[in-house]
Amino acid sequence: MDKVAIVILNWNGEKMLAQYLPTVLNYSRDEATVYVADNASTDNSLELLRTQFPECRIIVLEKNWGFAEGYNKALKEVDAEYYLLLNSDIEVTHHWLTPMIEFMDVHPEVAACQPKLLSIFDRDSFEYAGASGGFLDRYGYPFCRGRIFQTVERDNGQYDYAMPILWATGAALMIRAKDYWEVGGLDGRFFAHCEEIDLCWRLRLRGRQLYCLPESYVYHVGGGTLPKSNPMKTFLNFRNNLTMLYKCLSDDELHHVMRWRWLLDYVAAWQTLIVNRNVGDFRAIYRARRAFKRWRKEFDTDRQTIQATRVSADIPEHYTFSILWKYYFKGKKYFSQL
Repeated sequence: MDKVAIVILNWNGEKMLAQYLPTVLNYSRDEATVYVADNASTDNSLELLRTQFPECRIIVLEKNWGFAEGYNKALKEVDAEYYLLLNSDIEVTHHWLTPMIEFMDVHPEVAACQPKLLSIFDRDSFEYAGASGGFLDRYGYPFCRGRIFQTVERDNGQYDYAMPILWATGAALMIRAKDYWEVGGLDGRFFAHCEEIDLCWRLRLRGRQLYCLPESYVYHVGGGTLPKSNPMKTFLNFRNNLTMLYKCLSDDELHHVMRWRWLLDYVAAWQTLIVNRNVGDFRAIYRARRAFKRWRKEFDTDRQTIQATRVSADIPEHYTFSILWKYYFKGKKYFSQL
């Protein structure tokens, strides 16, 4: 059994693996076993791994299961105390694992943690995907220490302290294997996007804690699979976010939040069309709303289980304000201003 298993899920990421896997091996080999799970790539990823990185353990998946189910399939093949889910476009740093391992070892109440994510293109700025730890507002919009919507802060050490968070980025997520499986892992139906927020929220509802540990930091490319403007990414984000809300919101909150989201989602759709002239994203939001309505009943059992096992209705990291109001009407662009 491994103490720590770093598991990189790969799909046609030959170039990313060639560039960034060496840092993972160089700076992790003494503390972790490195696995690459291949999601049925059609490039030369497997040949690259076998010829240039023989020390990596390879898990070959028979088809592209997506991020969520791909990890579920791969992690069933890994025996470890801690999993570390790591994107292929991450450059790690010297002793990046040590603070996370030490923290998890002495804090059994913590289910998962993340390092600080910095941009590989601007190393003095946070990276969009997770920055220094994630939160949700009342209506399900995610934001981070260091990133709210499209405003990404420079890292001046302002968030260099460990802090409880609601969700840890899937780009570099350390999680206890026991906790991962006790809540059923990532929701494979999501395919990709919002799946780590959903997983972390389910853990938090059970009373487990999550942390960002900025003493550990990595550099992230981001957007390596789908660019931000891709309509499929917009579709998955909206559909999966609504589904996550349906699963995790309390009975007292659900109907109120969903009524507001109906309005806010259609406002967002028309804003993308009229202001941004983006027909693809406009259609994607409408498709996401319809897709959520069609498959919502598939999650009734999940909702019942989550609500039955929740230990608290009030989670400090799930804020009661609207981040849209704070950001667009109050001008609060930085986490420290909220």
